[in-house]
Amino acid sequence: MTVSKSKGLLLSVLLAVMMAVMLGCGAAEEGSENQESANETENESGEKQGEESGRAFPVTIEDGSGEKVEIESEPESIVSVLASNTEIAFALGHGDKVIGVSDSCNYPKETKSIEKVGGQEMNAEKILSMMPDMVLVSPYHHENHADILNQFKQAGIDVVVVDDANSFEAVYDNIRLVGKATGSSEKAEELVKDMETRLAEVKDKGKQVEEKKEVWVEVAPAPDIFTTGTDTFMNEMLEAINASNAAADEQGWVKFTEEEAVTLDPEVIITTYGYYVENPEEEVLNRDGWSEVPAVKNEQVYDVDNDTVTRPGPRLIDGVERLGELIYPEVFSE
Repeated sequence: MTVSKSKGLLLSVLLAVMMAVMLGCGAAEEGSENQESANETENESGEKQGEESGRAFPVTIEDGSGEKVEIESEPESIVSVLASNTEIAFALGHGDKVIGVSDSCNYPKETKSIEKVGGQEMNAEKILSMMPDMVLVSPYHHENHADILNQFKQAGIDVVVVDDANSFEAVYDNIRLVGKATGSSEKAEELVKDMETRLAEVKDKGKQVEEKKEVWVEVAPAPDIFTTGTDTFMNEMLEAINASNAAADEQGWVKFTEEEAVTLDPEVIITTYGYYVENPEEEVLNRDGWSEVPAVKNEQVYDVDNDTVTRPGPRLIDGVERLGELIYPEVFSE
């Protein structure tokens, strides 16, 4: 009897120990799973934040020159020698990193107090003295100042060529390029999405236009009048609001004589040079030989901010919306 009781007691103890071990293993496994889940959540969060904070680097991009550019770390200082690139950098939230801009940079207002470094003719010595992490340049600089850009590269400066653009899609691509180069791809996609949405809304409103208007665009005044044909932002904008470009038979920026322009009989005239010609509307309305042009006769002459309709940056969407309000106020001003 004593032996039997001892065996029974021993079995009870062994069973209790086994159960404790099994429970302990289960708790350990559950804890491990919970920890893995927490780690995964933390990693996912880190990845989302990482791209915007620099942990997405190093990164390799193909810039507007077609060359591969390896960027080791997120740039902390940027020089931009083209106004459109400057606007893109600011729109992506890097305004505080921009330490040098082109002579023509005028937006946003903060650019007024930033060091000027030239334009098509860069002040290479000044840029090198600044030692920025990155320089945003254009194809013109790549084609005409390769020696200077090589100096920048040898000094350890990342040189990114941002391609020329004459369409909204090309501007979207440039925004994405600068976004990837600066570690702000997520912000770039948000910016592009906003522009795409607003442009789609413009096109939807344009469908409400019952009678298309013939529009003449002047990007330079008389006597050397220049207008915009196809493959330009202005032409794409006019199509978006459902207007007709009086110079649609031409391509790019084209020179016209006053006599040639008058024969087109536009219903609306848009000028884009009010920033250097005082009261351009009055100048057009008072031209000799233009009194019978429908746009002049009905005083449908308007000046728009040149930068918002010709500069390949985020404000192009402001330009197309403004054109809609001026040309079809009954549709776009509601």
